[in-house]
Amino acid sequence: MSTISIAPRIAAAPRRRPVATRSQVRLTRRGRLVVLALALGVVAAVAVWLAAGSAATHEQGGATQIEVVTVAPGDTLWGIASDAAAATGGDDVRDMMDRIQQLNTLDSSLVYAGQELRIPAAD
Repeated sequence: MSTISIAPRIAAAPRRRPVATRSQVRLTRRGRLVVLALALGVVAAVAVWLAAGSAATHEQGGATQIEVVTVAPGDTLWGIASDAAAATGGDDVRDMMDRIQQLNTLDSSLVYAGQELRIPAAD
């Protein structure tokens, strides 16, 4: 003889689909404008904070008075600097040469006839 067994059938719970979770926060057009305005405000505040360390003042600096001299044939930078040093109160000629080179962005002490040089003028 054969045996048949009957097992009770347990009903399985119905399967639920996974629900896609959406964020509960939705920005409206006005909300986006508010967020943009806040971001711009933060950027402006940082710019003001960084500019607060500026060293600019309302006082005028002691700008050096300059004079334009045209180099004549046979002139040297040493000769022009010695004349300028004597006119400004006897500064060292080497210091005057350095100042003239800085004012005119010269790489060397070589000057050409007809070249216009800016030199510090007497105060």
